[in-house]
Amino acid sequence: MIIGFDAKRIVRNGTGLGSYGRTLVNDLIRRSDTDMEYLLYAPDKGRDDLRQQIIEGAQFRYPSFNSLQAKRLATITSILQSFNSTLWRTYGIVNDLRRDGIQLYHGLSGELPIGIRKSGIRSVVTIHDLIFLRHPEYYHWIDTKLYAWKFHQTIKEADRIIAISERTKQDIMEYGHISDERIRLVYQSYAPRFSTAVTPDQQQEVRQRYLLPERFILNVGTIEHRKNLRLAVDALSLLPSDIHLVAVGRQTKYAQTLPQSNRLHLLSGVPDADLAVIYSLAEAFVYPSRYEGFGIPIIEAIAAGLPVVACTGSCLEEAGGPSCLYVDPDDVEGMAAALLSVLEGADGRDERIRLSQQYIERFRGTDVAGQVLAVYRELF
Repeated sequence: MIIGFDAKRIVRNGTGLGSYGRTLVNDLIRRSDTDMEYLLYAPDKGRDDLRQQIIEGAQFRYPSFNSLQAKRLATITSILQSFNSTLWRTYGIVNDLRRDGIQLYHGLSGELPIGIRKSGIRSVVTIHDLIFLRHPEYYHWIDTKLYAWKFHQTIKEADRIIAISERTKQDIMEYGHISDERIRLVYQSYAPRFSTAVTPDQQQEVRQRYLLPERFILNVGTIEHRKNLRLAVDALSLLPSDIHLVAVGRQTKYAQTLPQSNRLHLLSGVPDADLAVIYSLAEAFVYPSRYEGFGIPIIEAIAAGLPVVACTGSCLEEAGGPSCLYVDPDDVEGMAAALLSVLEGADGRDERIRLSQQYIERFRGTDVAGQVLAVYRELF
């Protein structure tokens, strides 16, 4: 079977959808199924460091826009290339899939090309969340219209839909007005590096390079309104004075609204290898998001040996399991109390970590890859 993947996010996104795609493709390759061949389709080569994270066993394909090479103005060329890439990914890629003998195409980031159903190529799409429909207040209204249009077009094309959480599955059924017959629940997996031992020398080097405090609670994710980092920042004032908060992720304008504090450290552009070390240096992990499709940083934190405090209201209990702590996303005192109960020396801390690590065994890579492969085989 020749499988094609939408690799745009794989080569462009360091976290989130990019991490999902790279982890899944690598886990499928590690299975060493001799009857499977994997081709990855991207509108450009993206970032070298991300592309090189795909282990040997898959081949990349890129479109060729030869007509653009004659353009003399670099700015116009860049605009035309971007426009042409978008058209290729939405429409033109189907011709490339036919040319390469693709039997099944997997849209890893919630999109499928228009016309793939008519082409006879079977298709699977992973939908991570429908936050733009559930909470449109977090998006520009134009973006919500565009995302909604893409979602409805995609579910028309898809033979199978993978939802990464029960919450997302229910949202697909509600907003897509479809039954669960075409939907399969397959949880997201986490990269092995987060559960790999880190040496003291690595820890010391990373701590010094990022000027990390001795004791800190970690948060990972885009620093935006929906992620609700303000809750953890406000709770920080109720914690011991030597406890700091380190937040790793792309910063939006929301970051500028956070209270100034010498105990708050915002980091951006952290490479994956360094992020795994920062997890190992943290004392606990906090994820106060108001709404998520899944919450993979929670699983990464547990894999790294951290206790987790998150928020109610979406699907974070699915990701973390019953041994993590969950508080209302507006409860500052509740957040502070929960964090105090998972710091080093707190009663039951080690047991919480042990039980949480048992819980996330269901997300281990090859098991998830096997479930995805079973979805593929349903279609043949």
